[in-house]
Amino acid sequence: MGKHKKTQKIKKQRNAQLKRLLKPTDARLKEELRRKRPKPVDPHQIKVNQVTQQSSALFFQYNTQLGPPYHIILDTNFINFSIKNKLDVVQSMMDCLYAKCIPYIPDCVRAELEKLGNKYKLALRIISDSRFERLPCLHKGTYADDCIVERVRQHKCYIVATNDKDLKNRIRKIPGVPIMYVASHKYAIERMPDAYGIRA
Repeated sequence: MGKHKKTQKIKKQRNAQLKRLLKPTDARLKEELRRKRPKPVDPHQIKVNQVTQQSSALFFQYNTQLGPPYHIILDTNFINFSIKNKLDVVQSMMDCLYAKCIPYIPDCVRAELEKLGNKYKLALRIISDSRFERLPCLHKGTYADDCIVERVRQHKCYIVATNDKDLKNRIRKIPGVPIMYVASHKYAIERMPDAYGIRA
């Protein structure tokens, strides 16, 4: 009998402690710490779906903003692959697209190459050439993939030059953006209208 009374006493103490704790929905909590109950969904309310605005430059899978001179954003590993394959970046681009090409280097790509150290001094010297245009970045950090994807989403006039599989997969989800890459000691391009470019 004594043991039963002891357990009852412990249960009462636990319950009292639990009652003393504030609930997440309590009005005495600060606004940012308070968890609000979700409002009940009205089945008769009209549902509004948010859809991203498609670019007016797209005509089915073709991008009408793409045309000579081509604006090409370079990724870090594309520059390194070009050096390994002993390819002149601007000349090889012209050989691939049969037109004038303007290579663009975002600030984050330059920062990535600087971070890699002395081993990539040659890559830094190549992109310091006057033929390469500089693209200023407004984001924090030096991660180039997000910057390139965001820029390409906003402006459909770019071709992305990269050999990075993850970045390629992300760009393939954006309609109307061709991808240039290094394959078998030359540049190849995918998702470009049939009139332009060499396929690998």
